[in-house]
Amino acid sequence: MSLEILVEYSNRYGKNPAFVLAGGGNTSYKTEDTLYVKGSGTSLANITAEGFVKMNRAALAAIWEKTYADDQAEREAQVLADMMGAKLPGEEAKRPSVETLLHDLFPQKFVLHVHPSSVNGLTCSVQGKDAMTELFPDAVWVSECEPGYILAAKCRTALNEHKTESGKDADVVFLQNHGIFFAADDKESLDTLVSGVMDKIAAKLDVKPDFSEAETDRTAAAKIAPAIRMAYDENGGAAVVFNCNKTVLDFAASAEAFEILKQPLSPDHIVYCKAEPVFVEDFSPKGIKAAFDEVAQRRGFKPKVVFAKGIGMFTVGASMKEAKTAAEVWMDCMTITTYAQNFGGVRHMAPAMVDFIVNWEVESYRAKVSLAGAAAKKLAGRIAIVTGSAQGFGEGIARWLADEGAAVVIADMNAEGAEKTAESIAQDCGVPTLAAAANVSDEDSVRKMMEDCVLAFGGLDIFVNNAGIVRAGSLEEMTKQNFELVTAVNYTAYFLCAKYASAVMKIQREVSPEYMADIIEINSKSGLAGSNKNFAYAGSKFGGIGLTQSFALELAPYGIKVNAVCPGNFLDGPLWSDPEKGLFVQYLNAGKVPGAKTVEDVRRFYESKVPLNRGCRIEDVAKAVVYIIDQKYETGQAIPVTGGQEMLK
Repeated sequence: MSLEILVEYSNRYGKNPAFVLAGGGNTSYKTEDTLYVKGSGTSLANITAEGFVKMNRAALAAIWEKTYADDQAEREAQVLADMMGAKLPGEEAKRPSVETLLHDLFPQKFVLHVHPSSVNGLTCSVQGKDAMTELFPDAVWVSECEPGYILAAKCRTALNEHKTESGKDADVVFLQNHGIFFAADDKESLDTLVSGVMDKIAAKLDVKPDFSEAETDRTAAAKIAPAIRMAYDENGGAAVVFNCNKTVLDFAASAEAFEILKQPLSPDHIVYCKAEPVFVEDFSPKGIKAAFDEVAQRRGFKPKVVFAKGIGMFTVGASMKEAKTAAEVWMDCMTITTYAQNFGGVRHMAPAMVDFIVNWEVESYRAKVSLAGAAAKKLAGRIAIVTGSAQGFGEGIARWLADEGAAVVIADMNAEGAEKTAESIAQDCGVPTLAAAANVSDEDSVRKMMEDCVLAFGGLDIFVNNAGIVRAGSLEEMTKQNFELVTAVNYTAYFLCAKYASAVMKIQREVSPEYMADIIEINSKSGLAGSNKNFAYAGSKFGGIGLTQSFALELAPYGIKVNAVCPGNFLDGPLWSDPEKGLFVQYLNAGKVPGAKTVEDVRRFYESKVPLNRGCRIEDVAKAVVYIIDQKYETGQAIPVTGGQEMLK
């Protein structure tokens, strides 16, 4: 029953962003003989009973009787070995929280260690200890020191001194620049203790951050993000997240305003965001790369947080999860910095402590485990836009790319359909997705689509120009309005999309000269041969191949491959089979198939034209798209996927 209570309150506090940062924090429950403590790298929000490590308390107590090496690294390795040796049989595959020894010091059954921003506004402030003494005279203050064994030893001394002086066990411990511990013998007492502390601190917070929406230059931000992405990973495998609000813009106003954020406040800020953010005023690709290179040469790591003067904040990581975690952590950093003004101003971590955390194996392990994702797939880290992807071929292509690991933008005029498809693909494929309501024949809409993609994910590697429209009819039947509509969607829109997609890709190439990207037009077999009473469509697709070849020549120096896939008839898709607007109905009504009396007659007619005796399928086209992306030596090609109906000549 007590283990169930441990899981319940761990999940409850772990899901509350006011208490837990980036899945961190830890909890425990103890009996006389056994300590159940959170495993390192696991998240309180979704931890189960199996996520806790069972520890032998007698073996943990024996650690205090031993003498360890004076050398920092050697000592921590020795203590870690002994702590790992204190696990009960059957726990060999788990690694206990780094604060295990500290949890065991409390005599109370239940312990909660969290990092609320409001609490850290106090613990990371100049007057933190004095404020704690005034607000919580029975609490214990532990000044900043090396985490791990040294911190546990210092807490042990402080807890013992508190009991000697007061005659009772402490139930609240404030760790300078490192959060708070709560301890109680039952859940109700623990919750009462926590709410009491949080309410008292909240009452003192007159100065607060303002994370409300703020206007910024989105176009400028969309040019900065791709450069940051490639400066962090020249192979283009990184993700970038952009954030802008009133507090972000306050810190981004000038180098002087940003200065207070340059030094870390807590170990978590270092673990998830490295020890130094950067402020940039030169937004050019070369300027951003130079800023990254300078930090990398001086500190041995690349920054994960970038403030662009007057624009906003960018966070970058090896995955979208990592970039979003960095954003969450740095929002916390700004919150703490602001709250600390209520307690005399900010008190940053000591430089020696910063260096220790940067190099500490235990924290490196924690970050690695908590940010770990699935095994890399072929397109892991790639960012793709597929237009016309709410359904049909477009959805199938987007889903195939997502299955291969790409983050995908579902762009479509059908905003509701795009949302549903994006949600479905994200759930099924486990990749980031974005729905973009886009009219590809409208330049402003195309520009916004590209900006939405870049500001959500950081760049663009694959653009699939799939959106298309068919209006069949003879010369006598075709209207100028319908002809121009087909031309606008199938031809002009390709130009607009290629223009804005290539602009993003060029920025990435400028930072990383070996980087390559893809623009792929989903053309048609009708782009390879004329189509009777379907000249508007065929003409637009012939033109599309002309654009493909021309774009390929122009963009080759920038490492952008431009190719087309020419599918055969997708007879099972809505373009053909829609009972009201589908091509089967259109062709039947237009008399395009001699002697056809029914829609089935039209279908059989078109199937009979294919040597492989069937219509084209989504997987046929998707495999061709993935091939185009994978190969590095073809550009300007129009690849038939027609079952042999149309062949290259």
